[in-house]
Amino acid sequence: MTRIHWILPAVATLLAAMPLKATAQEKLTYNMSWLPQGSSVGIAVAIDQGWFKSDGLDVSMMRGYGGNRTANELDQGQFEIGYVDPISLILNRGNGGKIRMIGAINTQWPGGICFSPKRHPVKSLDDLRGLSMGGGSASPVHNVVPAWLELNGKPRDYIRLLRLDPAVVDSSFIEGRTDLAECWRASNMPILKKQAKTANLDIDTMRYSDYKLDAYGSGFATRDQLIEKKADALRKFLASSYRGYDFARSNPEQAADILAKTFTALDRDIALEQIRDINELIVDAPVAAKGVGYLRDDRMTSTLGFIDKAFELNGKVKLQDIYTNALLGK
Repeated sequence: MTRIHWILPAVATLLAAMPLKATAQEKLTYNMSWLPQGSSVGIAVAIDQGWFKSDGLDVSMMRGYGGNRTANELDQGQFEIGYVDPISLILNRGNGGKIRMIGAINTQWPGGICFSPKRHPVKSLDDLRGLSMGGGSASPVHNVVPAWLELNGKPRDYIRLLRLDPAVVDSSFIEGRTDLAECWRASNMPILKKQAKTANLDIDTMRYSDYKLDAYGSGFATRDQLIEKKADALRKFLASSYRGYDFARSNPEQAADILAKTFTALDRDIALEQIRDINELIVDAPVAAKGVGYLRDDRMTSTLGFIDKAFELNGKVKLQDIYTNALLGK
């Protein structure tokens, strides 16, 4: 008994001194800004393949309710990382927010104007004169389109913009009550094309990026505070996420399977088309050597300049406050 009394405390002391092999994982929540779609495939793949977990991260994905709300909730600390468009980010920053982009996903502005060639054979900007286009009452389309028209030497009212209930914007176009529809690659464009096919309607697109709009679309964003306090976790998140996007570029069909398995309500065919869009949008050939996700000074300058003018910010937001490349690469 005496010997046992001596051994037990010694064993307990030895166990207490040994380092624990299992460590708690860092929890990070990613807001997709909208319902699950192809734009979030990189994160879904990284979760499915266990890459976050092997890096000590516990990453979860949550749906969002639009760009402005996502940006504001990110700034308020309701999650750590969001899929945020530059308009929402810059407007949030202009109102005193402290969020910034930390990596590109849409290296080009992914929006465009959809039309039916049978109804309106649009060949150039000149053919848009007087046509109607719907947008939600709070949609940035009401600021973006006039500024884009002006950028191309057209009057700001060259297109008749109508404020509609967001729920009827696409259906109004399909049914012919509006002439044009704003459509987004990797988002509603594949959905709109499927609806049009059902209605025996042909669709073509005029991309803003083909007409002088040199700007980024949505990418990864976080709070300044987290960049200071959780830089290592954010760096690992970006590395695994971009690994997921690389996987999707090489294996789009398999990536669509993973996304559809993760979010069972998704239409896999639409998800695949969204993934194919993202596979093109995420590549920025002039800076490919710097790695996927790199944010260019010249395009960020152009992005800020366009949004500053469109929303009359009068230089309130500074370039150095809206993005950083410091977290790219392990």
